[in-house]
Amino acid sequence: MTERVLYGYYRSSAAYRVRIALNLKGLQYRQQPVNLLKGEQRAPDYLALNPQGLVPALLDNGQLLTQSLAICEYLDEAYPATPALLPSGLIERARVRALALSICADIHPLHNARVLKYLETELGQDDAQKTQWIRHWIAKGFAPLEQQLAAKPMPFACGDAPGLLDACLVPQVFAARRFGLELTPYPHIVRVDAALASLPAFAAAHPARQADAPAD
Repeated sequence: MTERVLYGYYRSSAAYRVRIALNLKGLQYRQQPVNLLKGEQRAPDYLALNPQGLVPALLDNGQLLTQSLAICEYLDEAYPATPALLPSGLIERARVRALALSICADIHPLHNARVLKYLETELGQDDAQKTQWIRHWIAKGFAPLEQQLAAKPMPFACGDAPGLLDACLVPQVFAARRFGLELTPYPHIVRVDAALASLPAFAAAHPARQADAPAD
């Protein structure tokens, strides 16, 4: 088997999700940092690999995969013998996908680096205005997510074992804390995040533990 390589950035929420998924599946991989702040995602060699110019990208069995949720579902299907990221029931799988998409499609894209750069350079927003924007949209997404998790409380986000939704939730909580969002209104989200924090798959994926994280 060819080497498994994850192209990512230590603080990218999308790359963080895939690190968690790989760890939960017990799969070995090498990380290849792509520094988003330095614009390495727009370098010709990376664009030749991933024309979208985004992270993550995963090279597995000689195939290049992109988009974090697609990568996570690929891992679940390609390596079914390892712990499942999605539940077996049809309705529960749909519920997990819906909640995961509420994070990955409705919250995260509104505060990723491209959007923040546009707010700054094209719309003239300063750091305080950008932070207000970020907090608004995370709070807007967390409110219904909190309600949905509270309606069916479980040890983890959607079950007795961590899976796809947990892999999406933890990076989003990390981002919320990074931008100073008050999390008191979201006790179920905070509870699940705390339950996951000490698990090896999540602890090893934390941005602070990545080789490309700056030294404090």
